[in-house]
Amino acid sequence: MKALDELTFDNRFARLGDAFSTSVLPEPIAEPRLVVASEAAMALLDLEPTQAHSPVFAELFSGHKLWAEAEPRAMVYSGHQFGSYNPRLGDGRGLLLGEVRNDAGQSWDLHLKGAGQTPYSRMGDGRAVLRSSIREFLASEALPALSIPSSRALCVIGSSTPVWRETQERAAMLLRLAPSHVRFGHFEYFYYTRQPEQQRILAEHVLNTHFAECRDAPEPYLAMFRSIVERNADLIARWQAYGFCHGVMNTDNMSILGITFDFGPYAFLDDFDANFICNHSDDQGRYSYSNQVPIAHWNLSALAQALTPFISVEALKETLGLFLPLYEAHYLDLMRRRLGLTQAEEDDTQLIERLLQLMQPGAVDYTLFFRQLGDQSAEQALQVVRDDFIDLAGFDLWSADYLARLQREPGNAEGRRERMHAVNPLYILRNYLAQRAIEAAEGGDYEEVRRLHQVLSKPFEEQPGMQAYAQRPPEWGKHLEISCSS
Repeated sequence: MKALDELTFDNRFARLGDAFSTSVLPEPIAEPRLVVASEAAMALLDLEPTQAHSPVFAELFSGHKLWAEAEPRAMVYSGHQFGSYNPRLGDGRGLLLGEVRNDAGQSWDLHLKGAGQTPYSRMGDGRAVLRSSIREFLASEALPALSIPSSRALCVIGSSTPVWRETQERAAMLLRLAPSHVRFGHFEYFYYTRQPEQQRILAEHVLNTHFAECRDAPEPYLAMFRSIVERNADLIARWQAYGFCHGVMNTDNMSILGITFDFGPYAFLDDFDANFICNHSDDQGRYSYSNQVPIAHWNLSALAQALTPFISVEALKETLGLFLPLYEAHYLDLMRRRLGLTQAEEDDTQLIERLLQLMQPGAVDYTLFFRQLGDQSAEQALQVVRDDFIDLAGFDLWSADYLARLQREPGNAEGRRERMHAVNPLYILRNYLAQRAIEAAEGGDYEEVRRLHQVLSKPFEEQPGMQAYAQRPPEWGKHLEISCSS
């Protein structure tokens, strides 16, 4: 394990030049203090966990100090926001400090969010507030624990620096990690500004750095696009299977690597609602839970348009056509596993759809239903969850079909329980849990943030003394309004 001054930097994106990013130094925040750190994320950089408690840790990730090898850059990109094209976005409050290579040969971007104004701040102050930084930290570490691909979060550093949103708040910085911070919007920017040479440089960089396996394909760029489609089909299937709602699926928030990226007003479903909207600012429900699949396809189409200089329209359309079948296959596989099924049958899609239709009017807790379904024998578990449903006759019919389906499965009840508990979390990042931790942190108490982070790092394991984190939310907790403001 390493100390902070032993990291190895290799800043490949910075070497692309000023057409792709702008050199900017972070603006320090006052009186930096560690709010929370992730040992799992630190391990990705081979960092010794005790480094988080050294004075230089808070100084590095609050803008007060820099490694000599770091090259802070604000990236430029554009994107479609709520369906409308914005020609110039970019890192308005974040900086790519550099790329660190660990001992396993993996490269990780160090991206400091809330680092101050950049040329792309668009009248903003370039700051992030404590609440949004905590929310992104928690989600960045909770999703990978559920096997949902995501950017990671190393730490949150709090401060006494005041910032104004709806009210006065305190500034914070979040250090996030990802193999790349290139977005769909990077390609859109160079396509719509008609910079073909720079667009090819970007495409070559992404291909060689992140999709090297496509290099030897007959059409490398087409193979890369196919991989992007495949990764996004898998990602969105995992979102839907676990009830995750991103909230702002603009193309500038879509990672070229198919990972969850740029957390804002996200939420996990509490009560199942196919039409759930987690973003208070999303008046039309463009990014509702049920719309995430078609919007992902729409975003991939926007990326495809930006790749037309390299790939034929016919080939792009054909590859885009793979998205929905791939998504459906991944989603069906995940939902089978959540129901304890190991074999595929033709009527499984209908069995799952009927269940969700029954859950909707009863406002059944999406996470706890699947967990409880695996707690006991199928017959006993079905009796326990039955009271949550309104259409009892419909649920009884479904239960009979589910029991008959289980009879055709190999193995015993104990094996089924182990399989289901391995994929059905007991603990999920509910908005009200995050809100309680944020309120404590805003009062100077960081213990709840740290405790919640630890609980969510092992979502499938029952943890002694943590029963409160596995409860249904109170009514007030189901109706929190989360917006893009951060």
